[in-house]
Amino acid sequence: MRHTLTLATLGAAFALPLAAAEIPFDDQWREQTFPFQPANEYALNGDTLGVSSEGTVSLVYRRTPEVPDATGASWSWTVTEGVPATDLAQKGGDDRNLALYFVFADDATAEALQGASLRRLLGAEAARILVYVRGGDVAPGTMQDSPYLGERGKTIVLAETGTGSQSERVDFDADLQKAFGTRPPRLLGVAVSADSDDTDSVIDATISGLSLE
Repeated sequence: MRHTLTLATLGAAFALPLAAAEIPFDDQWREQTFPFQPANEYALNGDTLGVSSEGTVSLVYRRTPEVPDATGASWSWTVTEGVPATDLAQKGGDDRNLALYFVFADDATAEALQGASLRRLLGAEAARILVYVRGGDVAPGTMQDSPYLGERGKTIVLAETGTGSQSERVDFDADLQKAFGTRPPRLLGVAVSADSDDTDSVIDATISGLSLE
């Protein structure tokens, strides 16, 4: 059964604990939209997230308070229709099929940001964000500065744009060390986005089996 995510129905989305290391796609997720931008559609189906984007952009996110010290993550993603390759370092021209954001911070910042929105998490000076992307015009494995997050965030391309299925496993410790020279101890939250507004194209995709390690 397809459920379209709305902010009105998910106003208090962070309270329930995660089951083991799995992150289910359930009603714990909230949507973050952008001013004057039409939003994507998301289908929360338990172990799978469906994503539909038609010249649109938005994110869905949830907090991860029960697994603060995760060392990595794994998931599978499938794209059946997607955007062309873009320059992910260009603000306002960086469409991508899918992206997973993982937000980290030190203990004091984590305590100060309890219950904070995604906007506050991404904007916190002490936060450090890894953005794993399927898309872009550079080779997989490339790490780039984020045009939106400044020194707080790095984009890591895992797969080129295009269709098909792929499984991923990422190492937070290694990527944080490479990106920032340090490993903030606390994982605060995870977000998923799709972005097709700059190229006015269409994305039809799914993410499944999202787990923390």
